[in-house]
Amino acid sequence: MYIGSTLYILSRNMHILDFANEFTRSSLGKFMEVTFALLKPEALDRCGEILDFIMKNKFIIAKMKMVCMEKSHILDLYREHVDKVFIGFLLDHLTSPCLAMKLVGKDAVARWREVIGPTDPEKARKESPDSLRACFGKDIQHNMVQGSQSQEEAKRELEIFFPTCEERIMVAPKTSALLENTTLCLVKPHAVRDGLLGLVLSEILRKNFQIRAMQMFNMVRAGAQEFYEVYNGVVPEFFDMVNELLLGPCVAIELIHPDGDTHTKFRELTGPRDPEVAKELEPDSLRAKFGWSKVHNAVHCTDLPEDCASEVGYFFVVLQ
Repeated sequence: MYIGSTLYILSRNMHILDFANEFTRSSLGKFMEVTFALLKPEALDRCGEILDFIMKNKFIIAKMKMVCMEKSHILDLYREHVDKVFIGFLLDHLTSPCLAMKLVGKDAVARWREVIGPTDPEKARKESPDSLRACFGKDIQHNMVQGSQSQEEAKRELEIFFPTCEERIMVAPKTSALLENTTLCLVKPHAVRDGLLGLVLSEILRKNFQIRAMQMFNMVRAGAQEFYEVYNGVVPEFFDMVNELLLGPCVAIELIHPDGDTHTKFRELTGPRDPEVAKELEPDSLRAKFGWSKVHNAVHCTDLPEDCASEVGYFFVVLQ
């Protein structure tokens, strides 16, 4: 539970907006501090491992969105470095898809700086060998991640990607969704809550799928029912499936496979709807590895190829 989180209470989504008083703020604030994190383009092929790394370091991923930045966003993000020699490289490099995140945790700003390590991965491997940049970084230009230097900077950077005012919303970086020849993977709330998101992503990437877009959502009942409407009256677990989508954040992922026939390939990787059946018939499938019931089966996949565009579009067009 943290500022900005959504709780499902008595069939309603309740949003935590702020501390009720200064005593609560001073007592709990340091345990619920927020910071900004950016996975750069070179990190996306290993984003499953990196997200697992983040969660194992006791950060909560409160918000997440894969975006395509324009040069104006990059200049805003790096406004203190606009006169540096490397700004030209950043303006070219960071227009490719990046993954922006809001992280929550105790002393989040300082701890995130410690977790990612020195800017130069070579230096990180000598001075902080267990840091993220030491483990995943290539060189000083391709060092995988960006982190805020202070609480004030974190607030400003988060406002670029997750704006709270109308003016900012209109000019915020847009989703990186391709919306063509792709399929949907929806990581369900129980899997996100149990810290399985990184492991699920790693399995998907291991099978050579490419992530074109990814975003965290907190669903409301009307939206969950609308998305699952095709199953109403068809599967007996319909209302339980809807309720599961309301019990925490889910993560929508747009996938494409370089060899084509993305829909069929991902359905095969997902496995049978019942994890017990999946364990017998498709033990290497996502549902066999990460699910435990027909409702809590880790991921949703698009059942029919003709529904791919509408399901991907629901999250990456309708809900934007």
